[in-house]
Order: sequence, then structure tokens, then C-alpha cells
Amino acid sequence: MIDLLQIVDSTQKIAAHIQGDTNGDGKLSIFELLSTGGIIMIPLALLFLITIFVFFERYIAIQKASRLDGNFMNIIRDHILSGNLSAAKSFAKNNSNPVARIIDKGIQRVGKPIDYIERNMENVAQLEMFKLEKNLGVLSVISRAAPIFGFIGTLAGLMQLFFRINSTNEFELNTIAGGIYVKLVTSISGLVIGLIAFIAYNYLHTRVEKTANRMEVAAADFLDILQEPTR
Repeated sequence: MIDLLQIVDSTQKIAAHIQGDTNGDGKLSIFELLSTGGIIMIPLALLFLITIFVFFERYIAIQKASRLDGNFMNIIRDHILSGNLSAAKSFAKNNSNPVARIIDKGIQRVGKPIDYIERNMENVAQLEMFKLEKNLGVLSVISRAAPIFGFIGTLAGLMQLFFRINSTNEFELNTIAGGIYVKLVTSISGLVIGLIAFIAYNYLHTRVEKTANRMEVAAADFLDILQEPTR
């Protein structure tokens, strides 16, 4: 009976005092809950901000790079087959996207062997891919690093909790339960940030692959155009 009364008393203490409840309203807001995670929440917050920044910066860049007039290759074809290379070159330069830059390089090499033209276009394509994939590796690293930071915070917190229990012989339910849920905040935060970074990386990588496919198709079409008879 005494043990039961102690458990009930401890439960009442938990209800009366929630660890991290700074305003004393008996509830934990998101900010209050996150603040209980301790100093490890600072690097986690930085990782989250970097994830958001890189995602939107890359999304805007990739979105801009993927814009291309649907009649772009048809216009290039008409200019080349009519022998008006200067118009084709001018039209390609006026379109600021990876496909146009690849085609522009091909136009500059018209008159050279097809293999030579193809190699030059492939070199430009590789540079364009490098630009599109810039900073994507950061998201990949964060998707792995954030959960590790979170686990480190939880383990460090649990070590402090058990050390305090061992040194003070405090075995009250509210002390143990309150300490454990607070230490789990960092693990959950790290997992959420890692998941966001993982999803962002894969989404952007898919967009890059689609743009790369468009570059390959455009390059193949251009080489076919060069081998067609002129008008």
C-alpha cells in the first residue's frame, strides 16, 4: 500500500510540474519542448537552417535551368538546315539554360568531325551537371549527420541522468520519467531533420536527372540535325 501511495504521489508531482514548462501552464509548447534538449539543439538547429536554405537555393536554380522553349530544337534545326549558323548561334546564346549552352558549343564546332563535336558537347554537359548538383551533397551529409547528433545528445543526457540518480539516490518516478523524455527530444529532432534532408535530396536529385535527360536528348537531336542534308 505504501508503494502504491508513493507511485500515486509521484504521478501527481509529474502532473503538477512538467519539466521544461517555463510558464507554468501545465503544457509544453513546441519551443519549450525543443529548449529542453540542451546545447545539442544548437547544431541541430543550424543543420535544419542549412537544409532549408540549400533546398530552396537549389530548387530555384534547377527550376530556372529546366525552363526551355518547346520549339527550341525546331528553331535550331531550321536555322542550321538553311545554313544560317549565325542566327542559330544567336538564338542559343539568348536562352540561358544548360540545353542552350550545350547546343551553342555544338554550333561553334560545326564543320569539325562529328566525334569532335560530340566530345565538346559532353564536356559542357558535365560542367552543367556539376553546376546543377552543387551543394546537393550537403543535404546527403545532413540526412546522415542529424540523427547521429540527436543520438549523441540523448546518450549524453541519459548519462547525466543516471549519474545524478547514482550520486543522489533519487529514484522518484517524476525524476526518472522527466529526465528520459527530455533526453529523447534530441533524438526525435535529429531524426526529423535527417528525414527532411533525405527527402529534399532525393527530390532535387530527381529534378536534376530529368534535366540531364533533356540535355542528352537535345544533344542527340543536334547531332542528327548536323547529318541531315542542307536545303
